[in-house]
Amino acid sequence: MSVLTFDKSELSNLEYALQREMLATDRRGGYMSTTIVCCNTRKYHGLMVAPIDDSDRSYVLLSSLDETVVQHDQSFNLALHRFKGVYEPRGHKYITDFEYTPTPTITYRVGGVILRKELLWIHKRTQLMIRYTLLDAHSETTLRLRPFFAFRDKHALSHANMEADGRSWPVPGGVRCRLYRTFPWLYLQIDKDGAEFVPAPDWWYGFEYPEELRRGYEGYEDLLTTGYFETTIRKGESIVFSASVAPMDSPGAIREAFDASIARRTHKIDFLSCMHHSARQFVIRRSGDRTEVIAGYPWFGEIGRQTLVALPGITLEQGHKEDCMDALDTIVRGMRDGMFTGTFSMQEAADAPLWFFWTLQRLAEEVGEETIWRRYGEAMKQVLAAYRRGVEGIGLQADGLIRTAVPGRALTWMDMMVDGAPVVPRSGYAVEINALWYNAVCYALRLAERFGDEAFAAGWRELPERTRRSFLDKFWIEDERYLADYVDEQGANRFIRPNMIVACGLDFTMLDEQHRADVVRTVRQHLLTPKGLRSLSPRNPLYESRVEGGPRAREIESMNGAVWVWPLWFYVKAAFDLGGRSFLVEAEEILAGFDEDIQTYGIGSVNELYDADPPFTPRGAISQAWSVGAVLGIHWLIERYGSLAENRASLTDTQAANLAADMKAVADELLPHAAAAQSDAAVGGNRSVLPGKPIGAGVETKNGAGKRVGAPKKAESAAGQEPCACARAAAKRPAARHAEARRRVKTIKKQ
Repeated sequence: MSVLTFDKSELSNLEYALQREMLATDRRGGYMSTTIVCCNTRKYHGLMVAPIDDSDRSYVLLSSLDETVVQHDQSFNLALHRFKGVYEPRGHKYITDFEYTPTPTITYRVGGVILRKELLWIHKRTQLMIRYTLLDAHSETTLRLRPFFAFRDKHALSHANMEADGRSWPVPGGVRCRLYRTFPWLYLQIDKDGAEFVPAPDWWYGFEYPEELRRGYEGYEDLLTTGYFETTIRKGESIVFSASVAPMDSPGAIREAFDASIARRTHKIDFLSCMHHSARQFVIRRSGDRTEVIAGYPWFGEIGRQTLVALPGITLEQGHKEDCMDALDTIVRGMRDGMFTGTFSMQEAADAPLWFFWTLQRLAEEVGEETIWRRYGEAMKQVLAAYRRGVEGIGLQADGLIRTAVPGRALTWMDMMVDGAPVVPRSGYAVEINALWYNAVCYALRLAERFGDEAFAAGWRELPERTRRSFLDKFWIEDERYLADYVDEQGANRFIRPNMIVACGLDFTMLDEQHRADVVRTVRQHLLTPKGLRSLSPRNPLYESRVEGGPRAREIESMNGAVWVWPLWFYVKAAFDLGGRSFLVEAEEILAGFDEDIQTYGIGSVNELYDADPPFTPRGAISQAWSVGAVLGIHWLIERYGSLAENRASLTDTQAANLAADMKAVADELLPHAAAAQSDAAVGGNRSVLPGKPIGAGVETKNGAGKRVGAPKKAESAAGQEPCACARAAAKRPAARHAEARRRVKTIKKQ
C-alpha cells in the first residue's frame, strides 16, 4: 500500500485536483508534468518536455494527448482543457481513481466502459509511453487519441503561425512529425496492428494557463494538432502509445519497452521512498560525461549554489556517492584560472565556491578524507587562493573576512532583483559567506596538515584565528544575543534572518556553545515554522506573510518572510550539536511536518518555498532539489543520533523514566519545543488585540490595494526589538540547569 492516497470523491473537484501536480523525468533533462487530471495549468506543463541539443534548454514538444471513447456512435472526450475562463471538454467528471505508484495511473468510467491509463516516462530516453487498458465494456469500443504540439522553449508560448508544418509522415505503427525544421522528428506510434492515423492538421486557439496568469505572466497559447489515431479496443485488451525522438522498430518492441521499464519502477510506499525517488530525479546525465543537478522542476536548470547545497542530501543519503563525485568532477573540470565558472563562480554567487567545501565534508564521511584530498585537494587550494587575491569587488580583507561589494548585484542566495536593484541589499560582509569561508579554510588546513602539504598549511595557518576574532567583533550583537545579517558602511544590519544559522551548523564554527545556543533560540522564536525557516522575522516592518501577486511582488515577498526549507537542515544540525539525542523528539516532529506535503502541490516531493504564516501554503517550483536534500539530510541526522526506542531498549524502567524526564528538561530549557514559540512568532506583527481571540485570529483583512492590514507590527529598530515573553522567560532560567540536565542525560546513557 502506498502512502500516496487521494480522495476519490474529490477527483472531479477541480479545486482539489488542479492543486496537485505530478512529475516524471528521464534522468537526461527531460520531464513530463501536469496535474493529476491531465489539465495543463502552467506553460511549463506538458507530456513531453525535453532538451533537443547539448544545452540545458528544454522544449515543450507534446503538450497533451486527448482521449475519446466512442460507443454506439457517441463520443466521450476524456480530456480537460481551460479556454479563456471555461473548461472544455470536462473529462475529469469521468475520473474514478488516481494512483501515483509505480507510475501515474488514471481510471475513467463512462457508462459501462472502464478505461485505465498508465503514463510512463522512459529513463535515459526521450520517450513517453502510455498504456490504455479496457477493463470493462459491454459493446464494441473505439479509442481515439489526438496529440497537441507546441515545439517551443518551455519558458515561451506558442501562437498560430504559417511556419508550422502540420504534415505527418507514416512510419511503422504510426507517424512522424515536427513543426519546425530546427527540431528533431517526433515519432508517434501504437503497438496495435491496424491502428489508423487520420491526418487533420488544425490550430486550436486560446489554451489558458491559470497559474501563469496568477503569477503575472502571459498565459494563453495556441496548439497545433496534426490529426488523430483511431483503433478498436476489446475488453481486457491493452494498447500502448509511444512518443519518442527515436523510432521504435515494431509493435512488439513498444510493448517490451513498456513492460521492462515499468517492472523496474520502485513502489513509493512511504514518505522516505517518495523522497528517495524525488531525489533521483534531480541528478541528470548529459552528453560529454557531464553529471548535473536540476535545481527544481518545472522551470529551473542547473544553479551552482543549489547544486552544492542539495548534493549531499539527494545522493549520499541513499548511498549514491558516485553520483555526488561525478557531479563534483563535472564542476572541477569546468575550472578556469583557478576559479569555478558559470553559476558556480564567485562572480555569479559569492558563496557558491565555499559550499564546495561543505559538500566535500559530507562526502568525506562516505569515502574518507584521504580520497577527498587526493581527488579535490588542488581544487580546494585554488578556490581559496581565488578568494585571497579577489575578483570584481569580492575577496579577502585584511581583517580575515570576505567582503562582497559589487554595486547593483545580489550575490548571496538572497538574489532576487526588482527594478534593477537587489530586494535584500546585502553588500559588504554577509554572515553566512564568512561562516562558510572560515569552515573552508579550516577544513583545507586540516586535510593539508594531515596529509603532509606543509607548504599550503604554512601559508594559511594564521588566518583562522584572525577571521574568528574579526567575525565576532563585527557580527555579534551582544545586547540581543544573535548575529547581524550583514555589515556594511552603515554598520551591522540587525534584521533577524535565517542566514545566521549557517554559522551554527557548520563543522568548523567560530561560535562557542553559548553563542550557538543564543542564535538557535533566536531563530526558533522568530523564524521556525513546521515547513522551514522564515526569511525575515514577523516583527520586522518589511515582513510579508504570503507569496502571491505578480513577479515584482513575489520577488519581494520571497525574501521578506517566505519560508525556505533548505536552512532547516542547519537549524536541526545545530540543535543536535547542542542537545544531542535530547533533540530527537523535536527533530522527528520537524520531519513529520512534511508528510502531508507529498500529497499536495508537487506529488511525492517537496516544493521550493512556503507562505510565512499558517496554513503555510506551498509556493514556487513543485519539486526543489535543495528542499528535498534538506529533508533527506534531516532524516540522516535523525538516523545518526538513533531512535528513541533504540536508546530506551537497553535501559531499566527507572533509567528510562529518568532519561525521558531529563531529555524533556534539556528540550524545554536549552532547546524549547518549537510549538510554544511558534504560536507567538507565527503571526508576529499581526497580533490580535481583540478580547478572547487567539493570536492572529480575526485581524487580518485586505485593503483596496490588496495589502495585509492588521494590528501594528513591532518594528525592529536600530536599537533592537523588544523580546517576546518566551525570550524573556528563557533568559531568566539559570544556565546551570541546562548544564545539569545535559550531565544527567550523559550519565544515564553511560550506566
